[in-house]
Amino acid sequence: MQQPRTRIVSFGHYVPKKVVTNHDLEKYMETSDQWIQQRSGIKERRWVSEGETTLQMATEAAKEALEKANLTADDIDAIVFGALVTDYVFPGTGCLLQKSLGCKKPIPALDLRNQCSGFLYAMSVSDAWIRAGFYKRVLIVASEIQSTALDLSTEGRDVSVLFGDGAAACLVEATNNPEEGVIDTLIASQGEFAEKLFVHRPSPNDHPRLKENLDLTDGFHAHMDGKFVFKNAIIRMCEAVTTVTKKNGFELDDIDFVVAHQANMRINQAVLDHLKIPFEKTHHTIDRYGNTTNATIPLTMNEAVDQGMIKRGDLVALVAFGSGFTWGSTLLRF
Repeated sequence: MQQPRTRIVSFGHYVPKKVVTNHDLEKYMETSDQWIQQRSGIKERRWVSEGETTLQMATEAAKEALEKANLTADDIDAIVFGALVTDYVFPGTGCLLQKSLGCKKPIPALDLRNQCSGFLYAMSVSDAWIRAGFYKRVLIVASEIQSTALDLSTEGRDVSVLFGDGAAACLVEATNNPEEGVIDTLIASQGEFAEKLFVHRPSPNDHPRLKENLDLTDGFHAHMDGKFVFKNAIIRMCEAVTTVTKKNGFELDDIDFVVAHQANMRINQAVLDHLKIPFEKTHHTIDRYGNTTNATIPLTMNEAVDQGMIKRGDLVALVAFGSGFTWGSTLLRF
């Protein structure tokens, strides 16, 4: 019996209505539109307003993906949900999403926490499930709210200017067509550098975990060694794309389109330059949405597909790098 492959059916995404420009950030910290654009390529990002939640954004993105596929929530067999911080400490938002979508049958909902590489980890898990015959159709959803925990002082600007809020969904299903679907995924981690990009608190290792008169400057905001992260992101992203491509009998020139994690335009440009992949073979959303962490790849791919930049039959490489350090690349025939 032929092993099934995993094909992408559809995407959906949701971003908050509130637009925050670089000029808006000048009210909070010493920065400028020119400074931010030169270092990141970001012009604006979206932030949630009170009442918008991780679950609400995830639900909207998932509904769009289902509508594009002419399917309902009861047509899916499993949910893989990713977020840096979920609505509750527990349970995970995957279970909440199952309820929110109105799934009448009990299905598994798995929450992953792999930050900016999360979508590729979710794709790897979903692909393994489908290839093994466990499930025929999996809904992958990423939803991220960063704006409510940013250090908007001048001291925190290196991190705070980068992030935006948003959600994206990707519906995948089994296919017996050998000419389409996920070809391979490479994922990896290097925990020795975890503290180069991390948030320390709140931590279960503190006794008690939540103290009176919390000092929110003590580990509650993201710490990033920017130069170190920048250098390692380029190295690992290039390695990942090259390895997964060559391993499966392709050359880099065979790739029709690249969708990279949207963390920094300079990183992505350096990766493309190193791989000698033309800039027109990619699409970016970082200029308008900033870094939406786990959601950037499906959000960006959704736009590229809708605009006809990615077509059925194209050989597409997805690549990401994030805290952990974690990274990966997926090669697929769309």
